[in-house]
Amino acid sequence: MRSPDDRGVTPVVGKALEAGLVVLFVVLVTTALSTAVVPGYERVAGQRVADRTLASAAERVQQTVPPTARHATARTRVDLPRTIAGAGYHVRTDGRTLVLDHPDGALVARSRLALPDRVDRVEGSWSSREPAVVRVERADTGLVVRLLRGDDT
Repeated sequence: MRSPDDRGVTPVVGKALEAGLVVLFVVLVTTALSTAVVPGYERVAGQRVADRTLASAAERVQQTVPPTARHATARTRVDLPRTIAGAGYHVRTDGRTLVLDHPDGALVARSRLALPDRVDRVEGSWSSREPAVVRVERADTGLVVRLLRGDDT
């Protein structure tokens, strides 16, 4: 049998249960976002930044090659973001292709360079932690495009 004093506890218990359900909901949503949604979004965003970074770098390399000269020397600075998805990375050559190497193996980018036939070869690499420079030099067999790190210039 209930006493008349029990009625005063009912609203307090009801509000405590409501607050507990709200806290439980917030914890569940936060856990779901931090374990599934946000990391997936960061990877997609990182891939897009990697693609744009490499496309921009390829454009700068192609612009550095003089349009008609066979015996020219040119030098251009290339701006690279220091990190992609929170980590440093490297850009290297693979023939006439630029390759972005990232510690996260899922963040890979490749960009084929559109260079004239008078370019004999493309060589070198960049680190995102150092200034990046493109230098085009003449050689006996044609032009050589070199990716140089800040300390190599």
